[in-house]
Amino acid sequence: MTTLPRLYVEPPQYPRSYQEATVLDDLELKGLLVKHLKDHSVRRGDFTLKSGRKSSWFIDAKKTACDPMGIIVIAALMLRLIPAEVTGIGGLTMGADPVAFGVAAIASATARPISSFSVRKEVKDHGAGGRLAGILATGSMVAITEDAVTRGNSIMEAVDVVHELGGKVGVITAVVDRGGTVGALAELRGIPFRPLVTAMDLGFEFEGA
Repeated sequence: MTTLPRLYVEPPQYPRSYQEATVLDDLELKGLLVKHLKDHSVRRGDFTLKSGRKSSWFIDAKKTACDPMGIIVIAALMLRLIPAEVTGIGGLTMGADPVAFGVAAIASATARPISSFSVRKEVKDHGAGGRLAGILATGSMVAITEDAVTRGNSIMEAVDVVHELGGKVGVITAVVDRGGTVGALAELRGIPFRPLVTAMDLGFEFEGA
């Protein structure tokens, strides 16, 4: 059996602040994220996915995105890959919410503040209405994110809503790409897809087909 090259390095100690994370290189940060996901977010067993498919593993990446050490590592990686012209980050609630809000909050303490938003699954029928909560200026370029993606339906729905509201999408990213199909969907839209970690990094096969 062919052994795939390791795409990350054994992690040092978790950074206690974003400033500490900035001195680590990409492979060290990825190694920390892989370790955190394996320790806190990955479960093995018999699971039924949202698509109805059966799987031997499940990932609740929110357990990493909502953890202080986890979101520091996520933010450090995402802020490196998000293009400089991007001024906002968000996605479909609630998979995107802890990632977008956490990254934006940490970015606010840097020289590169980023706003955040959440796309509702349905149109709100009271108050101001609409599907967007947060900040999305017409013509602004944003990053669309999610905690984990399999087939990509949710993340592409968020892309469509942003376009309908006059925004532009500069990059699609996710903490974990467990499906392996979003890259092709993003390419059809002319948008780069840059996940932080893939299923294979966690020791599993892609399951999005």
